[in-house]
This record gives sequence, C-alpha cells and structure tokens, in this order.
Amino acid sequence: MNKIRIGLLDVVALTVDLPEYNLYRGQVGTVVGLLAGGAAFEVEFSDRSGRTYESVGLCPEQISLKSDI
Repeated sequence: MNKIRIGLLDVVALTVDLPEYNLYRGQVGTVVGLLAGGAAFEVEFSDRSGRTYESVGLCPEQISLKSDI
C-alpha cells in the first residue's frame, strides 16, 4: 500500500469528530506545523475571512489529505 505523506501547508480534512474543540469530521484545515519529527501535525482551521478559529495538534489517523476524501 502506498502511504501518502502529509506535509507543511497541505490542506487536510478531519476524519474524526473533536467536539471538545468544536471540530467535526470533514472540516478542512491547513497543516501549519510538523510535531514530533513529523509524527503529528499542527492543523489550523480558519473561517471564510481567513481568521483562525482553532489550531490543534493532530495524529495522522485523525486527518486525511483533502484530495483523498
């Protein structure tokens, strides 16, 4: 199986609900940081005006490249 690498500034979508952050499966964000040597990602979620409303560290299992969904 070919594993796609997620990188800085990639557009990703949540694959899980995160109600504690008011984020839900399918919401789209941008990878703004690589954590733990690329084992986790800081993902920023913004409104239509470009204002960030949440930035959260996520594991690869919690996100998918936008082109994959």
